[in-house]
Amino acid sequence: MAKLKLMDSKELEFKDVTTEGAEKTKIKWLISSNDGAENFQMRVFKVEPGGRTPLHSHDWEHEIFVLSGQGKLIFEKKEYKLKPDYFALVPANSEHSFINDGEEPFIFLCLIPVK
Repeated sequence: MAKLKLMDSKELEFKDVTTEGAEKTKIKWLISSNDGAENFQMRVFKVEPGGRTPLHSHDWEHEIFVLSGQGKLIFEKKEYKLKPDYFALVPANSEHSFINDGEEPFIFLCLIPVK
């Protein structure tokens, strides 16, 4: 039987994203396979002003929901503006990056499959 994980996300700490190409970006794992999640994992990213995630691709899709701040999604060499309440489905094997082009932290949820 699966166990319930219920907590205030403020109890978890952001950690630096150390992937090459990431700048001024932190991640907080809310739900992962370590918690017993069998299908999906949930993370929060915080990209400081002037920061970015690396331009990359991988063999899984992910879903994004913007909580605060503003930024842009670079997707297959095109730019798309993101702001609170915007969401995106980033398909597998597509080159993408998130960039904070605003003046406050750009914070978004990111869901990925358990692999």
